[in-house]
Amino acid sequence: MTLSVKKDMLVTLSVRMADMTGKVLEESGDEGITYLHGHGDIFPKLEAALEGRFAGEGFFIKLEPEDAFGEYDPDALVMVPVERLGNPETVVRGLAFEGVPGEVNDGRRWFVTEVADGMAVLETNHPLAGIALQFEVKVLSVVEPSEDETVGDDDVVVPSFLSIADRLVSEEDDDPSDEEMDRLLAERAQSDDSPMARMATATPRIIR
Repeated sequence: MTLSVKKDMLVTLSVRMADMTGKVLEESGDEGITYLHGHGDIFPKLEAALEGRFAGEGFFIKLEPEDAFGEYDPDALVMVPVERLGNPETVVRGLAFEGVPGEVNDGRRWFVTEVADGMAVLETNHPLAGIALQFEVKVLSVVEPSEDETVGDDDVVVPSFLSIADRLVSEEDDDPSDEEMDRLLAERAQSDDSPMARMATATPRIIR
């Protein structure tokens, strides 16, 4: 029986995300990206557009800023010494903090968007805030999850460019392991040509 996209189905997609000029910002690899449908782990408007579709179906969808990464707030920006954020060697673009370290937590998530000359720029704006986006989507497969792929929140993976995903850091975090340090430094060394380089790292919510 052919399965359609509905809640608790594992859905594999081919996705290309572009701005409104057609510049491609991110796209999935040949294997596509897999997520668990119906749990609010991708943009709601995109998830709604996928409901009821079958493998092989494709479509285009445009998301206004309020349906994607939100409107841009020019006042939501502060500069702080890098030392306030932890070990300067691990402070990289894309890290996110619950509040500005050393100040009263205002309930917002602050992203590191620039690091230079011992200072870091923290913003509550997502790097793609204020940008309308268009998606070219094709459903590659729809399957029921096996028992090994059962769906606890901690097991579900969300592609970082289909939802607001970030790597939260708190002042109480332990120093990173050598492996984590290497990963962070490698991320910092990546090219900044893509706006995705400034996005926060996805929390572990991907299935495969």
